[in-house]
Amino acid sequence: MQADIYEMTLRLLAALAAGAAIGYERSYHGRPAGFRTHALVCMASALLMLVTVYEGHWMRESIGRVQIDPTRMAQGIMTGIGFLGAGAIIKEGLTVRGLTTAASIWITASIGILAGIGFYFPLLVSVILTIGVLSVFVWIESRMPTQAYYRFEIRFRAEAGMDEAALRALVTRHGFTTANMTYRMDQDRQRHHSMTLRTADRTAVARLADELERSAPVHEFRLAPTGE
Repeated sequence: MQADIYEMTLRLLAALAAGAAIGYERSYHGRPAGFRTHALVCMASALLMLVTVYEGHWMRESIGRVQIDPTRMAQGIMTGIGFLGAGAIIKEGLTVRGLTTAASIWITASIGILAGIGFYFPLLVSVILTIGVLSVFVWIESRMPTQAYYRFEIRFRAEAGMDEAALRALVTRHGFTTANMTYRMDQDRQRHHSMTLRTADRTAVARLADELERSAPVHEFRLAPTGE
């Protein structure tokens, strides 16, 4: 009995440390679900797994022999954690953010399950790999030859403007290709355009923004990446 108490304490502390390590990386990069969130998620998963792993401590003998499947508790944890992960995902227009944070919450719950059943070696390996993916992979991803997508919205002044051909020529000159262009005119007769821009040059967006700032017909514009 005393040995089980020490083991349960060790598992909870392992879950707390694992979740805190992953959460610190998220907090360091300014993500909404950070240090405390990941620590609590991981420890909660471990707590729920202790309920099934140590059922002999709380189940009365008068109930008789009952077969308990710990994997069903794990399934319930992973189902419930989906709601918390969904809360970290933010959709703003065509831009979706928070997917990586939601994924980190999900794997933190899985690591908590490992702590709850006492699998310390895979717990340690998974924490190292998770922190590596969240930190080192960012450096790798930034240097990979990938296409960058941006949501571009622009509004022209009522007394001036730029036709579609001129607008397409402007963004093409900076190395972008356009898709899904839409048109709108408000009650002040200001023309609005929105479109998706694609480029392999990640510095092109800064050059385009500088030129738009100096353009007299432009009343307002917005350039936002479509990924996290």
